[in-house]
Amino acid sequence: MLKGIDPILNADILHVLKSMGHGDELIVADMNFPSDAIARQTTYGRLVRMENVTAGRAAEAILSLMPLDSFVERPALRMEIVGQPDELPAVQAEVQASIDRAEGRSWPMGSIERFAFYERAKKAYAVVQTGERRFYGCFVFVKGVIPPA
Repeated sequence: MLKGIDPILNADILHVLKSMGHGDELIVADMNFPSDAIARQTTYGRLVRMENVTAGRAAEAILSLMPLDSFVERPALRMEIVGQPDELPAVQAEVQASIDRAEGRSWPMGSIERFAFYERAKKAYAVVQTGERRFYGCFVFVKGVIPPA
């Protein structure tokens, strides 16, 4: 245990978050996403797991340490539901709430079509697979910067 760090953030996730630079993308994926196959094509090259937590809980922990990129319009994206791109299921609403809490303001996610999401994920820094079992619990987070104190 470390003071001030959410205990669900394991050593692999902490290493990935610390290693990422400004503009690098992190994929947070549900249990149905082809996480291992996609992760092998990322910069990090292997899958990172956050088992037994929902996407919302994982987002809360990750965003407690990782700033979102304020230089892009939509630094958080959600996978669109096939045939219903504007629908926001409960899992995505929970992640949106985690984003808003972490950023201290409302910062709506953008959306990305399912197959475009897969292609974008291959170019990400890393993939984190959560224990999320609900459909469409897949997200892109773009890392921002922390200004000097």
